[in-house]
Amino acid sequence: MSRFEKLLDRLGRERRLATEEYEELVRTLSREEAAGEREELFARAGRVREAVYGKKVYIRGLVEVSNVCRNDCYYCGIRKSNGHAVRYRMDQEEILECCREGYRLGFRTFVFQGGEDPAMTDEVVEALVAAVHREFPDCAITLSLGEKERESYQRFFDAGASRYLLRHETASPEHYRRLHPPSMSWEHRVQCLRDLKEIGYQVGCGCMIGSPFQTAEHLAEDLKFMERLQPEMVGIGPFISQKDTPFRDFPGGGLTQTLVMLGLIRLLLPRVLLPATTALGTIDPEGRQKGILAGANVVMPNLSPPVRRKQYMLYDNKLGTGEESAEGLALLKAQMQSIGYQVVTDRGDYPGT
Repeated sequence: MSRFEKLLDRLGRERRLATEEYEELVRTLSREEAAGEREELFARAGRVREAVYGKKVYIRGLVEVSNVCRNDCYYCGIRKSNGHAVRYRMDQEEILECCREGYRLGFRTFVFQGGEDPAMTDEVVEALVAAVHREFPDCAITLSLGEKERESYQRFFDAGASRYLLRHETASPEHYRRLHPPSMSWEHRVQCLRDLKEIGYQVGCGCMIGSPFQTAEHLAEDLKFMERLQPEMVGIGPFISQKDTPFRDFPGGGLTQTLVMLGLIRLLLPRVLLPATTALGTIDPEGRQKGILAGANVVMPNLSPPVRRKQYMLYDNKLGTGEESAEGLALLKAQMQSIGYQVVTDRGDYPGT
């Protein structure tokens, strides 16, 4: 048995490795000539995923509620300093209309994503969550609205939100500082994730693959971070530059390394809810199908009105029509069926909750 196989065996059995062993796997599997090893990884990840979820792929209805943001992250198209962004903020009724359309299409999970908009106060978010929970009591509500204080998270949870997505972006404080302005703190980001776990949310973390200055060691640290946190969800996707940011000229993250990370995360966290992201579909026409085959089991079609999708430009050339949109749901289902998977419309809760 090769060293590579021994490491995969141990990861599958013990659900943990040393950071340097994660790094070894990332380096080995990211090499162009390692196609055979990658196929072995994906086959193992597929078996693990199917043991928990079978051939089901869960859909989440994404609503991009605001592209106003107080932060100035160097990679993000809706950063505060981007004067070219056409700003918007959806009101409660507009968001509810998105949910009504999504419910009609069969969605039973709604994901409200936005920048850290100062006008999305605790009172506004709490009222939104309560209104959605009242009208759609059989649906799960996921929030992805950035860093808050623990008291805010508690209010949203009490109003009916049960899941929260907050990408940690990188497990290296030093790398974090190269991606964010001094006003932002890696320590506070991690504390937010701890608070969310303690309150009782199903918690999602995640990172960008191929972000500026990232190394294989950073990705290994990300895997170790996930091992410790034990999130219920992980959202990863390739870095894609945006023309109005300081990172406009940096190369994007690659498909291969993103798929490798999906496979490793599935072995590390067998029950995790793992999306094949919009960014994956943006860099490759079959990116999301490939993501599912690598170990993912969630896709997130966009319920936002078309005009909002065009304004919520985190990165350039974002996939925004066709199967990414809710209108393309039949196409998305056909694509998943073509690789042997079935899109299901139930809530898709984390097993055991």
